[in-house]
Amino acid sequence: MQFGYTILYVEDVPKTIAFYEAAFGFTRRFVHEAGDFGELDTGATALAFSSLRLMAELGKNPQRASADAPSFEIAFTTADVAAAVQRAVDAGARLVQAPEQMPWGQTVAYVADINGALVELCTPMGPPAA
Repeated sequence: MQFGYTILYVEDVPKTIAFYEAAFGFTRRFVHEAGDFGELDTGATALAFSSLRLMAELGKNPQRASADAPSFEIAFTTADVAAAVQRAVDAGARLVQAPEQMPWGQTVAYVADINGALVELCTPMGPPAA
């Protein structure tokens, strides 16, 4: 078994893909010509988006994300959390929590993407103590 991708349900897939390219520097892997599904190249695991409309057509009951009442978050690691937050905000993200040093040594911040999904921007976790 291998974790292939996470799919977020969004209103506008092409707009969301463009936001993630600008805000986080990812590259689009694929956007279907109908505009209802797309993927970003984020490394070993892709981040994908499907339209709320398509999910409803497929008999699902998709819910919109809410950073103020999240049921999930996605996290991206970076060496410079403050710069990543600024880039995301400049691209249209909403600051939820400014960068903060955690007791375990990681720096963590949160933004909301243009669809309301909670995105954690953090430094990579170090190796466990021996």
